[in-house]
Order: sequence, then structure tokens, then C-alpha cells
Amino acid sequence: MALREILIIGHPILTEKAEPVAVIDEEIVRLARDMVETVHAAPGLGLAAPQVGAGKRIIVVDLSVGQDTEALHVLVNPEIAAKEGESVCEEGCLSVPEVREKVARPYRVKVRGLDLEGRPVEVEGEDLLARVLCHEIDHLDGILFVEKLSALKRALIKKKFKKAAADAKKA
Repeated sequence: MALREILIIGHPILTEKAEPVAVIDEEIVRLARDMVETVHAAPGLGLAAPQVGAGKRIIVVDLSVGQDTEALHVLVNPEIAAKEGESVCEEGCLSVPEVREKVARPYRVKVRGLDLEGRPVEVEGEDLLARVLCHEIDHLDGILFVEKLSALKRALIKKKFKKAAADAKKA
């Protein structure tokens, strides 16, 4: 297992739709394990493969941040099968560091996907788990949480990161 670099807003892969995983092979399993190690080290609650530069439909979610192995969900080709209610809460993202904004998400979701053995799995979550599942699945569709903000807030955040990237290139 290895830590992977988490890409920051502005990187093109973060706005692309990830490809479905056709075969769960050794490379996919390694990617998923690296993602778990990376999200725990960050620390974060979830991570999608595009955030580490892999355009594959894989997410990892762990509200315990590595403290409870039962809380870890690794989903290949996840899809939201059902959602209900709405909750507006502050949200952040490892790919948009130091930015937290209120975002509306479903209060309860049912997500279907595959585990790393290729078996169908279903995860039902509400409140924070539902929010993180939706957030990570959005990443697979090339959507960052800032896209859910007002045009003005979104523009200010993007401008801040463009300036930071430009300043980093000059240094």
C-alpha cells in the first residue's frame, strides 16, 4: 500500500466522468487499498479515485477515519439507488482544502455497488454517511461540491485556487 497525492481543484481529471470498472483485478484492489491509506492519512471521511488521479468509479468512505474496520466502505461502480429527505450542512473536500460551505444533500440514501471481490453490496446511510456517499459519487461524475454553491461563491473559490497555483509555479 502507498499514499497517493490528492489532486486539488483545477486539475482536469476532477471534472471528468470516471470510467466504470470492468474487471476487479490486482491493480484495482491496489488502488482501493492505497485510497484507504490515503484518506486515513489525510485525514478525511471519504475519497474517490479521480481525487488520486485514477479515472475509475471507486470510492472509499470511512466515518471512523480508520478507527473501526466495520465503518469502512469500499465501493466499485457505486450508484445511488434511492434517496429521500434533505439536509443542509457544512461540507469540505480534500481536493478543495481549507474551504467549508453549506451544501444541500439527501438525508438518507441507498447505494449499490460491488465490493473488491466483485460481490454486489448495498449501503444504506443517513445524515453524515449519506452526505459523504453522495459527495464521493459526485466526484465520479466530475462534480466538486463547490459546483453546488452560488455562482459568486464558486467563482471566488476557483479564483483563490487559480491564484495559489500561479503563485506556486512562480516560486
